[in-house]
Amino acid sequence: MKTTNYSIWVTFVLSMLFSISMKAQSTFNPPATQARPVTDTLFNQKFTDNYRWLENGKEQEVIDWTKAQHDATVSFVNASCPAVKGLREEITAVIDRDYTGPDFMQGNRQFFNRKKKGEAQSKLYTRLNGKEILIFDPVAIDPSGKSAIGGSSFTEDASMVAIGLQKAGAEILTFYIVDTKTGKQLYKPIEGIYGFNFAKDGKHAYVTIRTKEMVDKQEPPRTYWYTLGKDIKDARFLFAPADSKDVAGIWDSRFSDLTFKSEGDFYSTTLSYRKVGTFDEMKVIYSSKEYQASPEAIGDKIYFLTNDGAPNQKIMVTDKATPEFVNWKTLVPEQETVIEDYAVTNDNLIVMDKKDIQSRLGLYDLNGRFLRFLDLPEVANVSYVNFHRETNTVYLGLESFTFPFRIYKADPKTFKWELYYEMETPIDTKNITGEVVFYKSKDGTRVPLLLMHRKDLTLDGNNPTLLTGYGGFNIGESPSFIGMAASWVNRGGVYAIAGLRGGNEYGENWHKNGMLHKKQNTFDDFIAASEYLIEQNYTNPQKLVIRGGSNGGLLMGAVITQRPDLYKACICAVPLLDMVRFHKFLIARYWIPEYGDPDKEEDFRYIFSYSPYHNIRLGVNIPTTMITAGANDVRVDPCHAKKMAAALQNNPGQIDPVLLYIDYNSGHGSGKSTQHQIDDQEFMWRFMMNQAGMK
Repeated sequence: MKTTNYSIWVTFVLSMLFSISMKAQSTFNPPATQARPVTDTLFNQKFTDNYRWLENGKEQEVIDWTKAQHDATVSFVNASCPAVKGLREEITAVIDRDYTGPDFMQGNRQFFNRKKKGEAQSKLYTRLNGKEILIFDPVAIDPSGKSAIGGSSFTEDASMVAIGLQKAGAEILTFYIVDTKTGKQLYKPIEGIYGFNFAKDGKHAYVTIRTKEMVDKQEPPRTYWYTLGKDIKDARFLFAPADSKDVAGIWDSRFSDLTFKSEGDFYSTTLSYRKVGTFDEMKVIYSSKEYQASPEAIGDKIYFLTNDGAPNQKIMVTDKATPEFVNWKTLVPEQETVIEDYAVTNDNLIVMDKKDIQSRLGLYDLNGRFLRFLDLPEVANVSYVNFHRETNTVYLGLESFTFPFRIYKADPKTFKWELYYEMETPIDTKNITGEVVFYKSKDGTRVPLLLMHRKDLTLDGNNPTLLTGYGGFNIGESPSFIGMAASWVNRGGVYAIAGLRGGNEYGENWHKNGMLHKKQNTFDDFIAASEYLIEQNYTNPQKLVIRGGSNGGLLMGAVITQRPDLYKACICAVPLLDMVRFHKFLIARYWIPEYGDPDKEEDFRYIFSYSPYHNIRLGVNIPTTMITAGANDVRVDPCHAKKMAAALQNNPGQIDPVLLYIDYNSGHGSGKSTQHQIDDQEFMWRFMMNQAGMK
C-alpha cells in the first residue's frame, strides 16, 4: 500500500511539474527530441544515455535537429529580448573602428596589425624606409571575410613570414609564406597545419600537421622537417607523441646554436637538445612525470622557468656545455609570490611575479641577487615584460580595470619609462571603478574576486550582476581592462570575475587543488562567490547572471545543476558537459591530465559525481540557460551542448527555457569577422541584460 501510494504521489507531482513547465515555456517551443536510451555499465555503475544519437554531427537527422533548435533559440531571443537602447551602437563603435596595433620587432624589422573601419579582418603591415607596406590581407584570399590570421612565424632576419590562415574559426590552418618587403607569396600554401616554426637557416621549417581527419580519429599531430618550396609530402618525419593526450614541440634557439624538443602533458616534461642544423640524436637533459621546465638559451647559458620542487616556480640556469638537470643551479628561488615570467637583459634579470593576483617587476643582477622592485610608470597591473636584444630595449605592458593596454619602453640600465603605445578606445570608463576583494569558499579557502561597478553603486541587493570564472588548466585571472562589459556596468550592473582554484592565481598548488579529484573545489569556489555577492548586498538570485566558456562552460554546467537556486540566467559557452565521454571526441584527450581518465575506475567515479550531463536532477528547474557551440570547433565537440540541451528540455521539472545556439561560422571562438563579432556580442549581451531586467 505504501509503495503504491508513493508511486501515485510521484506520478502526480511529476505530471504537475510537467504541466507547469509546458505552460511556462509556452513562448519557447524547441523542436521535440526523441530519447533513444543507451545503457552503459562502467565499474558496476549502470547509467542511461538518452541522447547519444546526437553525438554524430554528420548524420542528416542530427544536422536538421540542430538547425531547428538554433532557429528556435534565435526566434525566441529576438521575440522576448527587445533591443537595448544604444547597445548595438556601443558594440559597433568598439569593434568596427580604425585600429592600429603596437609595432612589434622581429630582428631589426618593425611590423604591426591594422584594421580600418568597415574591414572584416586585421591585416599585417611592415614599416620599411619610412613607408607602411601591406604584406598580408586575409580578405584578399577569402573575400567572405570569414578567414583570419591565426598564427605567424618569422625567419630570424625577418625577410620571410609564414602566416597561418584559419577559416570560420577552425583551428586547422593553411600557411602562406610571403616576402616581408613586398607581400609576395613565395611558395604554394600548405594546408592542414597545426604549427609552423622556421628553422635557424631560414631555408627549412618545423611543420606540425594536424588535419580534420586526424582530429576526428584522435591521432596525435606529426612534426616534420620541411624544405621551403618542396612538396610537404616530401618532408622528413621527425616525431609524433605516442598518445594524443601528449604534446610535443621543437624549435631552434634565436640567441644560441641549440635545438630544443619538449614533450609531455600538463603534468610532465621531457626536454632534449642537439646542435642546430644537425640530425644528431636528441640528448635528454630533463625528464619528469610531475614537473615542467621551459628553456631559453642565450649565448653560453641556458635559463629555465620550472616548478620542479617549487609550486610557485623558480628560475634556474646552467652552462650550455653542461645542460643536464644535475648541473642546473637555482638563480631565483621560489618565493611566496608566483613567478610568472622573466627577461634576461645584457645588464640584469627582470622577474615578473604576482602577489594576490596583481603582477609587479623585480630587478636582479645576472647572478640572481635581488636589487629592488621596479617603479612602474603608473599604477596598473603588469601584463607582460619583454627584452628586445637587438635594440637593447625593455618593453612593458600595463593595463587596469579602467584603461586598456599600454606599452612602455626603457633602457635596461636606467629604466626611465617612455610611453611607446596606447590603445585608444571609445569605451566610457570615467564613472567606473574596480577592486580586488576576497571571500571564503566552502572549506574556508580565501579566494580573490575582481569587482567592477559604477562609482555611485548602492549596495541595496538589487543590482544586476554578471559573474564569470574559469578555474582550470593553470590559467588565472588578473586585473585587466573591463572592455565590452562596460556597457553592462554603465547601465548600473556589477561585473565580477572569480579567481577560482584550478587556475594559477597562487601557483601550482592552487591549480592542483582545482583539478582531477579536487575539481569540486572549483565549483564550490564559484558558488561561494555567488553567495558572497548576495550576502554583501550587491545583488540577489533574480538579478544574478553567470557566464563561462570551455572549461568555464563545464563550470557553468556544474553550478546550475548543483545550485540552480542562486541564478537568474546562464550562458554556458562551448562547454564540456558529458564528462564520462569527453575524452572520446576531437582533441579532448589532451585534457585527461586535468580531469582524469574516465576509463579508469577511480577517475570515473569522481568524474561521474559532478559530470553535469549525468547530474540533472529529475523535477528540478535550472535557470534560463543558453548553451552555445561552434560548428567548426576542434577542441570541444558540439555534441556536449546538444545532449545537455536535449536532456534539460525533456526534464519534466524544467520550467525556464533551455536554449541551444550554434555558431555556424566559428569554432572555439577565434577568427570571427567584424560583423560577426558585432552580431554575436549584441545577441549575447541583449539576452543577459533582458534576463537581468536591464534596459
